[in-house]
Amino acid sequence: MTLPEFLDTLMELWAIRALLASGLVGLMCGVLGPFIVLRNMSLIGDALAHAILPGIVVAFIIVGYSTIGFFVGSVVAGLLTAVLITWIQQNVTTKNDAAIGIVFTAMFSLGVMGISKVSRNDGVHLDLKDFLFGNALGVTDEDLILTYIITVYVLLSVVFFYRYLFVTTFQPTVARTMGINVRLLHYFLMLLLSFAVVASLRSVGVILVVAMLITPAATALLLTKKLKRVVALSALIGVLSALVGMMVAIWLETTPGPAMAVVATLTYFGAVLFAPENGLVFRRIRTRRLRTRIQLEDALKQSYRLQTNGGLTLDALNQRVGFSLGKLRDHLKTLRRRKLIAGSEQQLTVTPTGIETAQKLIRAHRLWETYLVNQIGLTPEQIHDDAEKYEHLLTDDLIAEVDRELGFPEVDPHGSPIPQ
Repeated sequence: MTLPEFLDTLMELWAIRALLASGLVGLMCGVLGPFIVLRNMSLIGDALAHAILPGIVVAFIIVGYSTIGFFVGSVVAGLLTAVLITWIQQNVTTKNDAAIGIVFTAMFSLGVMGISKVSRNDGVHLDLKDFLFGNALGVTDEDLILTYIITVYVLLSVVFFYRYLFVTTFQPTVARTMGINVRLLHYFLMLLLSFAVVASLRSVGVILVVAMLITPAATALLLTKKLKRVVALSALIGVLSALVGMMVAIWLETTPGPAMAVVATLTYFGAVLFAPENGLVFRRIRTRRLRTRIQLEDALKQSYRLQTNGGLTLDALNQRVGFSLGKLRDHLKTLRRRKLIAGSEQQLTVTPTGIETAQKLIRAHRLWETYLVNQIGLTPEQIHDDAEKYEHLLTDDLIAEVDRELGFPEVDPHGSPIPQ
């Protein structure tokens, strides 16, 4: 499809309806998703998504092909599934995930059998794959209106009950002491989840709705830890994933639901790599920076010790540090640039600023050794390696606190003076 054809297609009524419905679904699933993920209810979301099929079949038998009928039947089936799962978990000696698997596979199987049976009748147009994978390109005005109403209801519910959802998500025991009915709120969340699944039938289908519920939320949790920001970011990612996925599906003339799920998953892996705090790339950069800083500080500390003993040379320093000569030369250039070391390789000198910095490292090392012996009960032979590691990580405030707690000692467990 060429670009002009693609733009013309986006202006058609069916495409506008599909984009609107997809955006609403992404928004609604994005808002609900964090509460589902943080409560470890991802598998329950998957279960409800599959378990609504019997409700669709029963609704079709009673009222025919009706969007409202499918909505009511699906919600009833979803709530019945939630009640059955909870009852088994609380009254039968079966593991929680096993109870979920037992109920949702049975309900899903009943739904598939029912649709297969009903669809064989003459004049019946009930296609199983439309419910499994969605048919966003066939969204009607009635579907769009229902999706809009459900989305508004879900958003208002989350806003109104946010405090209750927050406390029951992180501190259910505290919530009970506050008089909050945790079980009732659990079922209410299941109701909202059922609404979201029903609204997502046309756009992504029952199989892929879990991707829209879980993946944007998981992505947002990689980017921030404050719940309000997680919810807002998850909603934004959900909307963008749905809209971009729909446009990709139109451009490539493929199935919209899987395209949305793929876009959401790619966004997740983008966050896995590039999230500022938890991303693999930035974590790798921070690790390399920390390793370089530790090597610089080790080179400076060993230079100070050698200078104190009157033997600071490049060869002697190379024997003291645990890295290559080439890396040592690079670190010496950095130390010279920072005015911690002066002179050439043939005549190195630690500057007054370098001496002060090195003494702070030695002070941290020896105070930590003293703490490990006096407070933890380790022997002097056990403490050196641990102190070598933590001398680079201890802050000035923590060192001062350790010094006060130890009573301002003047020597370490080995009898060496602690710089004051």
